Amino acid sequence: MTDRYCVFGNPIAHSKSPRIHALFARQTGQDLSYAAILAPLDGFAASVRDFAAAGGRGANITVPFKEEAFRFATALTPRAEAAGAVNTLSFSGESIRGDNTDGAGLVRDIAHNLGFAIAGKRILLIGAGGAARGVILPLLDQSPAATIVANRTAAKAAELATAFGIEGGGFESLAGRAFDLVINATSAGLSDATLPLPEGVFAPGCLAYEMLYGRETRFMAQARAAGAAVADGLGMLVEQAAEAFFVWRGVRPDTAPVLAELRKG
Repeated sequence: MTDRYCVFGNPIAHSKSPRIHALFARQTGQDLSYAAILAPLDGFAASVRDFAAAGGRGANITVPFKEEAFRFATALTPRAEAAGAVNTLSFSGESIRGDNTDGAGLVRDIAHNLGFAIAGKRILLIGAGGAARGVILPLLDQSPAATIVANRTAAKAAELATAFGIEGGGFESLAGRAFDLVINATSAGLSDATLPLPEGVFAPGCLAYEMLYGRETRFMAQARAAGAAVADGLGMLVEQAAEAFFVWRGVRPDTAPVLAELRKG
C-alpha cells in the first residue's frame, strides 16, 4: 500500500510541496503519494480527521492553519512548542504529533546551502508574527553573538523577544547598529511595502534573507543597494520539506538537485 501524505492550506493551488515530495520520494525510493488539499477556513480539523481516518500517515500545514494545527495536535515536539505553531503532523492510531520544521529548514538553507556560518554572528530578525516566532529557537541553537527582533509595533517585538530571553523593539532602536545576518520574516514583500530600516543596518559581508520566494521584494533591493548578499526563501521551503520527510520516513533526501529543479521553473 502506498503511504499517503498531503499539505493542507487555504489557498493551496500554488503549493510546490507535492512536486517537492514527489522528487524526494523518487530520489529515495519511498513508496508514497503527496497531495495538496484545500481545507475550508472553518473546517480544518474535520479535513484532517477525514484524511487520517482514510489512512493518511502525515500532513504538512500551511497558512492559515499553523496555529490551529498547534491546538489540534495531541502531542507536540519541543520546537513546535517554542514556535507556537505546527507545520507537520504525524498520525499513529489516536495520536496526532505536531512538529515545526520551518526553523530547521531556515538554518539548514543558510548554513548548508548558502555556506553562511551563524555561530558568532549578529542577527536581526524582522517581524514579530508566527513566521518569526517559528525560527527563533533554531537560530539561537546556532550560538549567534546576538539576536534582535524588530517590528513596526515595538511592543509586539518586545513581547516576542522576552519569551526567548533576547532583545526586541521598534525599527528606531536599530539606529547605529549593524548586523551580519538580517532575516525578513514579515509579509511586507506581498504588498511591495518598504521596511523603514536605518542606514548601516547591513554590516560588511552581511547576508540578507527574505523568507518569501518567487519575487524581488523591496527588502531584497534595499539590501543589495547596501552591498549585502541576498537570498530568497525557496531554499527554506525545500529544506523544511526535507525535514518533514525525515520526520515521517526516517530518510533525509538530498535537497540540492530538488532545489536546482525548482530554480529552473
